[in-house]
Amino acid sequence: MKKLWKGNEAVAEAAIAAGCRCFFGYPITPQNEIPEYMSWRLKEVGGHFVQAESEVSAINMVYGAAGAGARAMTSSSSPGVSLKQEGISYIAGAEVPCVVMNMMRAGPGLGGIQPGQSDYFQATKGGGHGDYRLLVYAPASVQEAADLTYKAFFRADYYRNPVMILGDGMLGQMMEPAEIPAAIDPAALPAKPWAAGGRNGGVQRVINSIFMNPDTLEEHNRELTRKYEDMAKNEVLFEHYRTQDAQVVLVAYGIVARICKAAVDALRAEGIKAGLFRPITLFPFAYGELAKLGNGAAQKFVSVELSCGQLIEDVKLGLYDCEKRPQVGIFARVGGNVMKPEDVVAYVKEGRLSASWIK
Repeated sequence: MKKLWKGNEAVAEAAIAAGCRCFFGYPITPQNEIPEYMSWRLKEVGGHFVQAESEVSAINMVYGAAGAGARAMTSSSSPGVSLKQEGISYIAGAEVPCVVMNMMRAGPGLGGIQPGQSDYFQATKGGGHGDYRLLVYAPASVQEAADLTYKAFFRADYYRNPVMILGDGMLGQMMEPAEIPAAIDPAALPAKPWAAGGRNGGVQRVINSIFMNPDTLEEHNRELTRKYEDMAKNEVLFEHYRTQDAQVVLVAYGIVARICKAAVDALRAEGIKAGLFRPITLFPFAYGELAKLGNGAAQKFVSVELSCGQLIEDVKLGLYDCEKRPQVGIFARVGGNVMKPEDVVAYVKEGRLSASWIK
């Protein structure tokens, strides 16, 4: 049954429903409701909550709990996630599953507490050191935030890899009807024979990411790369909205995609064949599906984002080999400002985009 949920609290309850029993975090706006909710709710289900002394401590506590086999999670916002990057790289290198929630705010630096999307590069290109990737989900509603958080724990276990939920301050603070997925019993989850926890049949199990032999480390990196390639084949999620005959395609994710849906409807009402392509997984990105649009009726693409040209790089990569060579432009607001549907409509109609096309 659906209830009215704040986005942050829906994420927390969905994590518990998925079997998360360990949460480690540190306060930062605009995601504070997640640790606040976890601080009392985990006690009710026999879980463990720790407000760590820092974001660095929090991610390393996740490393320890998840390395011992628990379903563990942390959440933060942009500057806090930056501090977690070394730990995330260690976790990815050690092939330990966990979930990281980033409710993005405007940056760089401390920036502001209003919504932003300028952590796209950090999330999708590997914000820490070394060759690694995260599976990255970008929900656009409270319901989708709950569903993707729930799903994230299962995909993290499947790939033995961190999964990131990339939201924004608006999604975290807004309230919408949502239904939390059915709760599971963590005791019923499959065993994790790789997890640390003493000796198993006389063999000590140790979790780490250090390989002193260069050849061993090289092979480890190649194995990780094969895993990321499997993600790219099997985990791509996306949404089309009125793209069948669209000549102008808006590309946006998260809350901005919802704004663009309203813009598409307004443009269609005025006879402009517009559509929206929404990537739901930011890694892996739906390059192939975007290329199909580029080889179809679409003549122009507009990356609509709350960052100064981060999403557009993947849009251009997806369209790079299209025979028709469609034009690609960007409409961005930053600093915590969020565009309105009429702003996007004006951008498309008034020809301001013609000066910003990047071929």
